[in-house]
Amino acid sequence: MSAPDGEAGQAPVFALLADPATHGGQPVDRFDTHGASVFLAGDRGYKLKRAVRFPFLDFSTLEKRRTACRAEVALNRRTAPDLYLGVGAVMADPGGALRLVEVAPEDGAGVVDYVVVMRRFDQHDLLDRMADAGTLTEELARTCAEVVAGFHEAAEPRPAGGGADEVKRLADGVVMELRRYPELFAAAMVDRVARRLDRALAAGHDLLDRRRDAGYVRHCHGDLHLRNIVMQDGRPVPFDCIEFDERLAVSDVLYDLAFLLMDLEHRKLRPQANALFNRYLELTGDLSGLSLLPLFMAIRAGIRAHLSAAACRTQQDAAKASGLGKEATTYLDLAAALLSPPPARLVAIGGLSGTGKTTLARHLAPTLGPAPGAVILRSDVLRKHLAGVGEEDHLPPTAYAPAVTERVYGELAGRAGLALEGRHAVVCDAVYARPEERAAIESAARTAGVAFTGLWLVADQATQIRRVTDRQHDASDADAAVVRRQAAYDLGEMRWEVIAANGPAGEVAAVAARLVSTSS
Repeated sequence: MSAPDGEAGQAPVFALLADPATHGGQPVDRFDTHGASVFLAGDRGYKLKRAVRFPFLDFSTLEKRRTACRAEVALNRRTAPDLYLGVGAVMADPGGALRLVEVAPEDGAGVVDYVVVMRRFDQHDLLDRMADAGTLTEELARTCAEVVAGFHEAAEPRPAGGGADEVKRLADGVVMELRRYPELFAAAMVDRVARRLDRALAAGHDLLDRRRDAGYVRHCHGDLHLRNIVMQDGRPVPFDCIEFDERLAVSDVLYDLAFLLMDLEHRKLRPQANALFNRYLELTGDLSGLSLLPLFMAIRAGIRAHLSAAACRTQQDAAKASGLGKEATTYLDLAAALLSPPPARLVAIGGLSGTGKTTLARHLAPTLGPAPGAVILRSDVLRKHLAGVGEEDHLPPTAYAPAVTERVYGELAGRAGLALEGRHAVVCDAVYARPEERAAIESAARTAGVAFTGLWLVADQATQIRRVTDRQHDASDADAAVVRRQAAYDLGEMRWEVIAANGPAGEVAAVAARLVSTSS
């Protein structure tokens, strides 16, 4: 026996899963989306695919729902093996009575419908709830980047997918869907977004194909936003990836990341977005695709715009419909803004150890250039990477020999140039004690044709020593002895803007921001 095709035929299944008696008398919470319904009872969650067919998914038959459930479990176990327990089923007894089992029979005998069986989690542990509560910190964003970077590294390369043609298909689909809601999206605004998308696609065409050929197109998550990441045992765990259409999940890794960055940007959490972005780049070194990020984020925003518009049109509650309509227009406004980014620029922050360079870099970066803010290039981190050691591993004195330092600063300027070539802003964080080191980074800005600001931080030695002594889990090897040695450096002529950095980080950042805004 199986349920008749269509949602009407699933009514008895919905009733069974919503009945507390099915779950030993425990209360049941239900959540619905366009493609599924989730029933939460006790320590379990049961996700039922709704018998629907859309242009982008088809769960209209029992066999398609079984295939989708199996795929969902297999794919999500890549990131959340402890959440996805398996494929269960609603079974019919010989007399027709329905019952729920947590392990579906392989042969399908007696199955009325299939469910994904999940371990239940507290909804307050979802990152979107934490963002709403103001508890999604920059440190947590960096940890999230580590999880995503590791997932992307392990994801299966798919050289036959992605590329310029596929991204154009996505962009064209967004514009087509936006035009279906003239009551929300003015034709002139949609036309503007369409033109900007076309320009971005033309500019990025060859790079999209080169990145596909180089292995950056992989079987990714596909739906990586804050609501699909949950805290488990102190770590962010992505779940609920796209399983119903592999074409939507096979993409450039930066397009996968772009959904998360766009979500943070839409929520006006630019510092968290910048922290996540920079940690991801530190781990992957993926600077080659930066010029594509505005396009990728804009497509993600456009998709959210038309999905919110569709929900608005079908919402019966007037207040909820109004909220969805406003949300849709804000996503479209964001897409337009992302496709017209501010210019790139380069800011170099120098100063002896303990003057607060890294803290200032993290304050400034979110405010500079295209979303989600400037790339931070830090000499301490780069030195460890070039040495092939962990960021918190202590290097011997030989790793700070002049020849090694020259290589580090050369690589720093080279990476800055690569990011600037991708029309992104850059903040370089290094001591820059020698005039030739400062001249080299200024030259990188001139070569790229972008504005440059050099900032030199100074602090009293007691403050410097306190800061380096208090550091924990940091890439810098500087200690009090290093601070004392550096005091004897001959800095040469200092043409950069000098900032007293003894005070609170916010005050130092405010001074630096004014200097950056007035320089060209």
